[in-house]
Amino acid sequence: MTQPAKPRRGPGRPRQDETDDGPGTQERIRLAARSEFAARGYDKTSVRGIAKAAGVDPALVHHYFGSKDDLFAAAIELSMEPALVVPAVLGEGPDGIGERLARYFLGIWENPVTRAPLLAVMRSALTHEAAAKVLRGLVLRRVLERVAADLDVPDPTFRAELAASHMVGIAILRYVVQVEPLASADPEAIVALVAPTLQRYLTED
Repeated sequence: MTQPAKPRRGPGRPRQDETDDGPGTQERIRLAARSEFAARGYDKTSVRGIAKAAGVDPALVHHYFGSKDDLFAAAIELSMEPALVVPAVLGEGPDGIGERLARYFLGIWENPVTRAPLLAVMRSALTHEAAAKVLRGLVLRRVLERVAADLDVPDPTFRAELAASHMVGIAILRYVVQVEPLASADPEAIVALVAPTLQRYLTED
């Protein structure tokens, strides 16, 4: 008996029999991507390897996330959660925003689960424009610029960049290069010293 022809699929969309497509598939791909980028770095991570780790066809990864760069951004966003952090940092207004921002930033770096992919971003950003673009987009525009703009202060972009430079510098010295005594300092001690500077960057005229 002749089998009926399978329906044609649209561009970029995998066949139904090629995938394990379901409500949790996108999240599974993002989690797999975060683990792969953290373990292998940007260079050595491939879409095919991420698909294998997630248990899906590579076509499904491309369908949901597009390019490797887009998937890299989605994986890192999973660690930073800008949609959640901006309201939390803004919180009760400008008072104490420097402390809240410093505590949030150090918190995601102190957590081993979120630290590993951020290390991959930081190391890759020094040599790859794609990784640098992710760092700029998430740390600066998705978090700091939105925080600064909401505070209604002059030059919010410039202020956001100053705050970013301060925190990224701490991340490089503490977690990437591991310079002592900063590398082993109590996070609360760092927050106490850094928060007033971030407060000044973001709120003072």
